[in-house]
Amino acid sequence: MALNTIVFSNGLYGFRHFSEASERYRVHKLSCLVTAAAFRAGSRGAIAMSLKCRSLDHVGRKIDDLGKAHTMSPLPQLAHEPNGSLKLVNGHSARSPLVFSEHSLTEKIVVAVDVDEVLGSFLPAVNKFIADRYSLNHSLADYFVYEFYKIWNCSPAEADIRVHEFFETSYFKMGIHPIPGAKHILQSLSLFCNLYVVTSRQNAIKDQTLEWIEKHYPGLFQEVHFGNYFALNGQSRSKSEICRSLGAQVLIDDNPQFALECAEAGTKVLLFDYDNSYPWCKSGTAASHPQVTIVQNWREVKQHLLSWTKCPENNKYA
Repeated sequence: MALNTIVFSNGLYGFRHFSEASERYRVHKLSCLVTAAAFRAGSRGAIAMSLKCRSLDHVGRKIDDLGKAHTMSPLPQLAHEPNGSLKLVNGHSARSPLVFSEHSLTEKIVVAVDVDEVLGSFLPAVNKFIADRYSLNHSLADYFVYEFYKIWNCSPAEADIRVHEFFETSYFKMGIHPIPGAKHILQSLSLFCNLYVVTSRQNAIKDQTLEWIEKHYPGLFQEVHFGNYFALNGQSRSKSEICRSLGAQVLIDDNPQFALECAEAGTKVLLFDYDNSYPWCKSGTAASHPQVTIVQNWREVKQHLLSWTKCPENNKYA
């Protein structure tokens, strides 16, 4: 077969295509990480163990759309054959090597991570747009609450319209930069944490968000969940509900309202106040909740997560 021949891969919700050369590379780089040690008995007493595939070149990323489509194919499963050997039982290539962590993966903790002001600097980009389009000059110091209509002196509906205008511009598409230190620390955290994105962002900017995450944080997150807050269309889903569905033990978020909501639902929260520069973090009563801890950078995030993990060798990740 010629190298430029197109190969189609059947995904869960359609087909992907790529060159034979890139497919061979993808298969070579594909590794399966055991992320659940839950065993179940089959109809003949066979035992299956769920695995989650992680492609190191990011083909087949699993994304959650409020319980709708997933773009990663179903989880592969290992089952015992009568002769005692193991095989993949739901169509995944047996060529994919198994890679096990250095310590028991049952000790990994599930961590939900917000996007705006935690992974990326959203407000500075919004402020540039608002200044150029509406002649309103604001800095981070002006945002005593993370409710734009109160800062911009307009109605909530008008604020939502302006934000959606922002989504259509290069200010949004090219102007949001990663928070310093986030990528490096998250790479380290992925050794003992299962990382998920839980964002209040709208469904309308789902594709742009996924592209941004893959560009700046490639391969680090298992799933991306959208709350669809402040949207012009569609229903929203609370962060506490999403965290509960994921079994998240920790949420990293800059919004004190979300922090309090999740803390009251039993989730530990790291309230992210980068360099002590987020005025809205200091509003309300979230900071005084026993489940909420304020952090000012990603190094502090790592320190707290290390202290909470049960891994006996966690000092090797410090």
